[in-house]
Amino acid sequence: MANRLVRVVAAVIEREQRYLITQRREEAALPGLWEFPGGKVETGETDAEALCREVLYRVGVAVEVAELLSDREHAYDGYGVHLSLYRCSLAPAAEPQALRVQQVRWVGSAEFGDYRFPPADQATMDALLGVKRWP
Repeated sequence: MANRLVRVVAAVIEREQRYLITQRREEAALPGLWEFPGGKVETGETDAEALCREVLYRVGVAVEVAELLSDREHAYDGYGVHLSLYRCSLAPAAEPQALRVQQVRWVGSAEFGDYRFPPADQATMDALLGVKRWP
């Protein structure tokens, strides 16, 4: 594993058989790629606290954090990511907005192949949702 390990949490939010994904801003690391909303866990935070803070900050909605779906580590050049995906829910009337992301979309699992995701997210998503994008 790389020298520095970054803890990251992401919310798997489903509504009417569609999943909420966000596009990374151009000035972010891995610009333009898509991911489940979330972000880094700060020192002293629980995963649930970080997830609530990051989703509110990025798309302006509160989430209720449920069970852990997946834990995975991925090595990038010079650092590693420990990604934890949690099933989360929104209030029925909550509408996510692109506040600190480039775009937000609701997509069905069959559409995931149309979007490029960071490597740390891809294998986890594929296993979780039964999606196979690459040969």
